[in-house]
Amino acid sequence: MEVEPKADIVLLLNARIHTVSAEGSVLKDGAMAVASDGTLAGIGDRKALLAAFPASEQVDLGGHTVVPGLIDSHAHLAGLAQSFTRANLVGAQSKDEVLRRLRDFEAGLPAGAWLLGRGWDQNDWPDPVFPSRRDLDAAFPDRPVWLRRIDGHAGWANSRALAEVDRDLTGDWQDRGGFIHRDSTAEPTGILVDKAMDLVERAVPPDSPELLSKALDMATQALVRRGLTGVHEAGTSLDLMALYRSKIEDGAMPVRIYAMADGLNEAHARLCEEGRFRDPSGMLQMRAVKLYADGALGSRGAALLEDYSDEPGNQGLMFMTPEELDRQLRDVLSCGLQVGVHAIGDRANREVLDALERIAPDYPDNPGRHRLEHAQILSPADIPRFAALGVIAAMQPIHATSDMYWADERLGEKRLEGAYAWQGLADHGAHLALGSDFPVEAVNPFLGLYAAVTRQDLEGWPEGGWQPQQRLTREQALRGYTLDAAYAAFMEQEVGSLEPGKQADFIVIDRDIMTVPPEEIPGTVVLETWVGGKRVFQR
Repeated sequence: MEVEPKADIVLLLNARIHTVSAEGSVLKDGAMAVASDGTLAGIGDRKALLAAFPASEQVDLGGHTVVPGLIDSHAHLAGLAQSFTRANLVGAQSKDEVLRRLRDFEAGLPAGAWLLGRGWDQNDWPDPVFPSRRDLDAAFPDRPVWLRRIDGHAGWANSRALAEVDRDLTGDWQDRGGFIHRDSTAEPTGILVDKAMDLVERAVPPDSPELLSKALDMATQALVRRGLTGVHEAGTSLDLMALYRSKIEDGAMPVRIYAMADGLNEAHARLCEEGRFRDPSGMLQMRAVKLYADGALGSRGAALLEDYSDEPGNQGLMFMTPEELDRQLRDVLSCGLQVGVHAIGDRANREVLDALERIAPDYPDNPGRHRLEHAQILSPADIPRFAALGVIAAMQPIHATSDMYWADERLGEKRLEGAYAWQGLADHGAHLALGSDFPVEAVNPFLGLYAAVTRQDLEGWPEGGWQPQQRLTREQALRGYTLDAAYAAFMEQEVGSLEPGKQADFIVIDRDIMTVPPEEIPGTVVLETWVGGKRVFQR
């Protein structure tokens, strides 16, 4: 047992505790002493802590399991908040079902207001092809309609929405990093991919601050109910940072946010001028910049070294030339900041690794820990380079089990060797920071833990797991959602494991996820969530 002498102790007793410390200890009759400053004053067996803190307040945890607070290392908190104000199209099994949901949502809108939604996925439909603006025009002729795809990398607009764009969308022109789908007459079909989406997004009226504030409260409550005590926000503006800070000041922010500036914008400029930001509360910091190298696999925007197997002639979209990538990386690294680069296809991942290998040595004072966000499709030759270059793989296990139904069609059998290659990266010594990419996927880290250790869907398909050689052990998966996620945010000395002196961020759950049959992991119920020694959720 280790103890740090502190006053005003709350003693949590009668728990099975997985510490995720370097020793990887499991305390079967464990106890924790939580100090008034929000740190752990001690952790050990029940009798020892009762003797060390005899006058403390005591809480019986009923023999339940305790693990460190879970951290989603790649997510979109503002996007989750915004999703509460949009039509939810997730899981729609056909175009007709999408239209039915939209009609239901439209009933609550004033005349002429934009009809906004997110979550459609043509890969789930009987005819898995992109839809058209005409599908929406027939149902909604009198209002603009704009619907973001499940991955956020494609959008579907009707003609009224396209008419709001301040540029002629006809012809054969394409801007780098985006793609406008057009028909045989050079008219836009209503599908815009990646950077082309910005043409419509700029025309969409912003949410009111009041609406966004209320939606953010809903989003953070959804997180703590699922056992998340921290989130890495993959792309943040100064306006959002101001909203997060106001929530902290009001005592209304129950999760720690590690924010990345969204590209080389005002937030990046502020970081370069004023240095890395950390709120005194420890609940918010920004010291990283998010860049994009390519698009997504589901919309065939991920940049591949060879053609898509199901679309010859298409190798996806690189958002930058190698020269532009070098320049943007230098703009980040020269300010002493971490960079997190969205890279899904094997070409995008290779070009970013190549660029970091060239450029990072020029900035020896930069603390590094640069990240590749997603790292979904890798050439096997590039897998060892993550550890060799000190690059973190920020990956989302549930993406593999969402994509496995059609990924082989996109990629072909050979490329699957480097697809969602978690164990291959771990075997070579890379840090894996795990997350969900919510709201692209559900806010439920236990679905991610299950996917990581089984590579199966909730029905247990396929038997034995998809590309099972890439499964993680439970210890690896839990570490990816705790200590390695903390490492990816330079916070491993504060959170990510349960050790004296660290923040008392932990959750109490109804089953031991390290020992129950794997099919029981997704049903895990969070009983309590604690952040900084405060209970922020109790069922």
